[in-house]
Amino acid sequence: MAKEKLHPSIEQFKQYVKAHPEIIKQVRSGKKKWQELYEEWYLLEDEAETYNPAADNHSKNEENTDKSNDWMTNVVGSLKNMDVDQMQGYIANMSQALAAIQGVISQFSGGGGTSKSGSSTGASQQKPNPFTFKKD
Repeated sequence: MAKEKLHPSIEQFKQYVKAHPEIIKQVRSGKKKWQELYEEWYLLEDEAETYNPAADNHSKNEENTDKSNDWMTNVVGSLKNMDVDQMQGYIANMSQALAAIQGVISQFSGGGGTSKSGSSTGASQQKPNPFTFKKD
């Protein structure tokens, strides 16, 4: 059977792939498809010697692991340097601040029996209970 002559760019791509066997591993592992690799190579054909998708992915993976390791190192370092008594004081202050905010909100909303205006006026101005039942 006679072989068809391939386009020169395809021949060049085949030579490029032979020079970079890690590209074949990417296709076999399912990370990339031949069409995608060819299109990327074709667009960057002038920079073909410097273009290596396997090296790009490897460097990105290294950067991601370095960032996650740095983050974990920072968290562990912060936990080691934390003073428990100081944190408990901060939490108590936050609790007091939230209680004060809740008191202000309840005063303006008029809800609850804790407002000063409701307790000073007495029971005469209270709303009638809608669920009152009378005995026969």
